[in-house]
Amino acid sequence: MTALIIFVAAYALIISEKVHRTIVGIVGAMLMVLCGIIDQPTAIRHIDFNTLGLLMGMMIIVNITAETGLFNFLAIRSAKIVRAQPIKLLVALSLLTAICSALLDNVTTVLLTVPITFSIAQQLKVDVKPFLIAQILSSNIGGTATLIGDPPNMMIASAVGLSFMDFIINLAAPAVVIFLITIALVIAIYHSQLHTQPELQDKVMRISSWSKITDRLLLIKCLVALALTFGLFSVHNRLGLETATAALTGAGFLLLLTARRDDVMIAKTLNRISWTVIFFFAGLYVLVGALVETGVIKILAARLMEFTCGSVSTTAILILWLSALASAFIDNIPFVATLIPLIKDMGAMGLSNLEPMWWSLALGACLGGNGTLIGASANVVVASIAAQKNKAISFMEFMKIAFPMMILSIVISTAYICWRYL
Repeated sequence: MTALIIFVAAYALIISEKVHRTIVGIVGAMLMVLCGIIDQPTAIRHIDFNTLGLLMGMMIIVNITAETGLFNFLAIRSAKIVRAQPIKLLVALSLLTAICSALLDNVTTVLLTVPITFSIAQQLKVDVKPFLIAQILSSNIGGTATLIGDPPNMMIASAVGLSFMDFIINLAAPAVVIFLITIALVIAIYHSQLHTQPELQDKVMRISSWSKITDRLLLIKCLVALALTFGLFSVHNRLGLETATAALTGAGFLLLLTARRDDVMIAKTLNRISWTVIFFFAGLYVLVGALVETGVIKILAARLMEFTCGSVSTTAILILWLSALASAFIDNIPFVATLIPLIKDMGAMGLSNLEPMWWSLALGACLGGNGTLIGASANVVVASIAAQKNKAISFMEFMKIAFPMMILSIVISTAYICWRYL
């Protein structure tokens, strides 16, 4: 009972945002240990160091790559390919955001692409909000498609042993379909606002995309490291390696190429790792581990089995919709961390096929983030940048557009899960 009280209190504080979630994670984890609910060796055993290593490795690679100007180059290049026509530009920037979110992570992607979106929109004298809303939706959809695109996918992959290619094979197709439909709907809604003057388009066309590359030698080194990393991702299961090993190998190799004995460069790179995220994850794993050790998760799994009568189809669809609706309003990371052991326990109790559960959880948790402005970290980041530039997006303004699209994406996901797995 004490473990459940601490967990619920921690969850409530995370949702309320009155205390930073990293502090909540650390204090909650330590309370579990101090109250004797879980001892320190057991607590450490429940921390998923594979997920933490994967996050740290990718953060190092992305932070160094960002210094090359590659993302500004890609954004300007995308604009020039479509000759700065607003509707085509919205598609191009959304596609760029989706691809980068799938290969890197969605928060970093929007941090790098949104400022250049503001610059281009300003030069074309078009409203930037349709572009921002499209990029928010695209970042979460793109992040759904791969193992490294969104933290929930990393957590699921590490807990279950799914490979990088497993995610692409199982989630890329529905993500592409949902992306195409979502962008078509955004264009239909904002079509009348997406117009500019030919002379303004010519101004954008005169911008040199290559001038945005600030360090070509560093870019070559980053591309080599990225190629090595994704190569390892594609074969890590066959080599018997974890995903963290692949990411940290690429990160270490890139540091070797760029820093070597440069203490300042090494410190600068490591300081850019989001340590608040890392410690939040660690604390969260201990909180959930305490529920596992005390049998709370097992009880919840039994109740869910009773509710669905042990039906694989009913359980998979319930997990999909529950995770989507929950992720629209609360942080999907603690929600996914709680459901992973619950699903495992349901398998131990006789649920015959767990594969649909994992893909339902991934689709629901990642796509559900599109439901509201607080549904995913990328949403909050874009909203913050917009507010700083006096283009604030209100909660209801975003929700009335995005929530119906999120529901549509879950309807498509439901059809996909039923067709492919059930």
